[in-house]
Amino acid sequence: MLSHIVNRVIGMIAVMFIVLTTVFVIVRLAPGDPAAMMLGPEATPEDAAELRARMGLDRPIPVQYVAFLAQMVSGDLGESIFFNRPVLEVMAARAEPTVFLTLFSILIAVAIAIPVGVVSAYTRGSLFDQGALSTAMLAASVPSFWTGLMFQQYLATHLGWFPVSGYGGPDASFIQRMGHLVLPSVVLGIVNSALIIRFSRASMLDILSDDYIRTARAKGMTEWRVVMRHAFKNALIPIVTVIGLTFALLISGAVVTERVFNLPGVGSLVVGAVLRRDYPLIQGTLVVVAGLYVLINFLIDMIYLAIDPRVKF
Repeated sequence: MLSHIVNRVIGMIAVMFIVLTTVFVIVRLAPGDPAAMMLGPEATPEDAAELRARMGLDRPIPVQYVAFLAQMVSGDLGESIFFNRPVLEVMAARAEPTVFLTLFSILIAVAIAIPVGVVSAYTRGSLFDQGALSTAMLAASVPSFWTGLMFQQYLATHLGWFPVSGYGGPDASFIQRMGHLVLPSVVLGIVNSALIIRFSRASMLDILSDDYIRTARAKGMTEWRVVMRHAFKNALIPIVTVIGLTFALLISGAVVTERVFNLPGVGSLVVGAVLRRDYPLIQGTLVVVAGLYVLINFLIDMIYLAIDPRVKF
């Protein structure tokens, strides 16, 4: 087991090295002078030269690369040009809506998908199964922004059950801010539950057809014990995998939903940084999101060890 963990850690380091190298190259390959593009058309050559020197862009590329890696490894993601503050500080100030939106969305998606997927597999070919598959296909096909706009119009504007948009005023309490996340979380939860439903159903169908399931039934075990203790437990590996990947995608994929509901999250921050060509903020966000992807995949591997002891060998 120790060798498995060591191999995964080495793999994480290799992936992050590739990500850092890719981010470095992309920024340097951008057309035009990065310093002049960041400052805008009104900047003087002297301003561009000063920013270029401050960012180290006037040094040889190999020196810049080594300095960039050292800076990233030390946890320094640079300073935002627009906000004139450290990138980590800017991201931390906007992280709360994105973090809680992601958590609530994945919880809603799992709460919907796991029971529906299990029951759908158990009642294969039934009306419920066909309805669940059709609904999942519909949820996966409809764009999240359209679903968000429809929910916004009918549940928030017409019925007044939820706030229409925003994240509360400056004096809003934590509970009030979380209330603004309910509707966008439901939208993302429904959209992302579709894939988990299909994986849960497929995984359960594979297990329910195995010989040891028939043996368990032949021994007189109750259906609940056969389905949940034997079938569901052994079907968890692919289900956990798709949940982990969905969670990782939600972290970086909630941009459209944040824009629809006017949430001041990391997604909106990145869109603004791209429009302003705030390269330090863009590359810092890319590194953080990539790091979260790698960390989530590592945690999924560790969960495998707890679910299936055979992975240890």
